[in-house]
Amino acid sequence: MQTSLSAATAGRLRMPGGLEVNRLGFGAMRITGDGIWGPPRDKAEALRVLRRAVELGVQLIDTADSYGPGVSEELIAEALYPYPNGVVIATKGGLTRPGPDEWRRNAQPSYLKSACEASLKRLRVGCIDLYQLHSPDPAVPYADSIGALAQLQKEGKIRHIGVSNVNVGELKLARSLVNVASVQNRFNFNDRYSEDVLRACEEDGIAFLPWGPLTAGRFRMTPAPLKKIGERTGGTTKQVLLAWLLGRSPVMLPIPGTSSVAHLEENVGAAALRLTPEEIEELG
Repeated sequence: MQTSLSAATAGRLRMPGGLEVNRLGFGAMRITGDGIWGPPRDKAEALRVLRRAVELGVQLIDTADSYGPGVSEELIAEALYPYPNGVVIATKGGLTRPGPDEWRRNAQPSYLKSACEASLKRLRVGCIDLYQLHSPDPAVPYADSIGALAQLQKEGKIRHIGVSNVNVGELKLARSLVNVASVQNRFNFNDRYSEDVLRACEEDGIAFLPWGPLTAGRFRMTPAPLKKIGERTGGTTKQVLLAWLLGRSPVMLPIPGTSSVAHLEENVGAAALRLTPEEIEELG
């Protein structure tokens, strides 16, 4: 589907703290090399993807210092700096990378502060629009990790704070310490484990960024309804899955990622699909 190819057609979301963006973003993890490690095979295409995303009305670009590591942030700056008005660069800290497809948690306050400083340099900014704690670290009291972000915000290095991979209790604790603008948890057609976190976000208008929004390899139900809805709307399966997320909650802000301009345009095309309440209910 190529009609009304603009992320803006998904509507807008105003987060706590006043940050407002179009409700379909872009996840910049896949613009790195294999295993989310090193530079991409086709750097020129990666840069085209980032620039095309902004052309299509994407305003929230989500990344992390661990993507590459560092590579995704560097590519974003190379492609988009100076950043156009309205474009929000959201990054994360709290995971380290010993090698391809390997992830380790480190949410020590001292590490988060140094990670944030490094992200500021790679992104070429003095203040990060949205900085997210990538994951709770069992070795560190969660309040200490959130406290480090609060200090960075006080110093003017972070404008808004987000959390990721949290449960309801962790979200509640974070909110007792800072104003949480967003939550980023895994959520898609197959994986709805964070349903309770989504509901908690809805209560106060906190943006919910579902990572892995298109992971639907083994369907939890027959894919027949997806095919039927796709035929009616003229949308692809991926577009129907994204439209389902958008229709499921007013605080949902999907961030599908890709290293291909063609796939990017397919994803953004989902913003024009309007599923009926009956279709959303049918898909669950």
